[in-house]
Amino acid sequence: MDGEEERRLPGYGDAAVVRRFDAPEAMDIRFYEVRAKSALNRVPEASQVPFRWTINPYRGCTHACVFCFARPTHTYLDLDAGRDFEREIVVKVNLPEVLRAELARPSWKGEHVALGTNTDPYQWVEGRYKLMPGVWEAFRDAANPASVLTKSPLLLRDLPLLRELADRAPFSAAFSVPTLEEKTWRATEPHTPHPRARLEAVAELTRAGIPTSVLVAPLMPGVNDAPEQVEPILELASEAGATSIGGIALHLRGEVREIFFAWLRAHRPDLIPRYEELYRRGAYAPPAERQRLAALVSRGAPPPRRDPGAAMRRGTGRPAAADRPVSPTSEEMPARQEALF
Repeated sequence: MDGEEERRLPGYGDAAVVRRFDAPEAMDIRFYEVRAKSALNRVPEASQVPFRWTINPYRGCTHACVFCFARPTHTYLDLDAGRDFEREIVVKVNLPEVLRAELARPSWKGEHVALGTNTDPYQWVEGRYKLMPGVWEAFRDAANPASVLTKSPLLLRDLPLLRELADRAPFSAAFSVPTLEEKTWRATEPHTPHPRARLEAVAELTRAGIPTSVLVAPLMPGVNDAPEQVEPILELASEAGATSIGGIALHLRGEVREIFFAWLRAHRPDLIPRYEELYRRGAYAPPAERQRLAALVSRGAPPPRRDPGAAMRRGTGRPAAADRPVSPTSEEMPARQEALF
């Protein structure tokens, strides 16, 4: 790891230290180490998501998903939503300490906090900076409800901490699995862990008593929405013990629209007329199309289940998360996170 230069980014008082890593996965990627002033981000009241607070340890994402809804946020840093979003990654190196201080404030009401709502906290760089163990420790010690959405089995590294947190407060996880097809996966999510590895992680978390759901998201007409593409995901997710399975239609907001249409021109030009019609009125497909896509998943999804780990946690001398009022859980998050995709 080399510190090569410094650069000022909008919104940060001190200049960021810019580093590179000598690893195949990090070739041509720059990581900007910054010191965050705050960790907790309030979600606008108008948002449709079932939580009011989020945390983003990283800005930008090396997963490089062509459909990523978070891409336009990079423009606030005077970086672009395309290549820069994938190759210029901001790392909030002091985030666990800032979070711990914020959770201890008398004014903090212990509200649910969601991670993975913007960029993936378990993208490649987390393996180097290891910010998330400190985040989970802060939530555990504050007995604060939380959830995480990810595409990475790296989450399993922190399983002991997740179990400790779940013993003290409502906690759930969710994995995004848009497709199992090798070609489609590599074309749309080029630097993500294998989808089957994500489903294996669902099974391991479930065995550990962590309620974990699966999001078949985004569903992209003509790309990953055929019943024969979706049904294997539903079957494997059910076998893994997913507490719920949700499906969400693609939306194309801001710069993401042009990035996705550029991808269509390169990979699926036959679909361009269809997408021009579907998204001619804005970021969202027509209601009927969204309902069609959601039905692909709901027909095969298992009914919501109670937390399978509640019985395991009873008798430990600590209150089980399932026995207390619950913040948004893995049973309701998939159906209400449409704004994330």
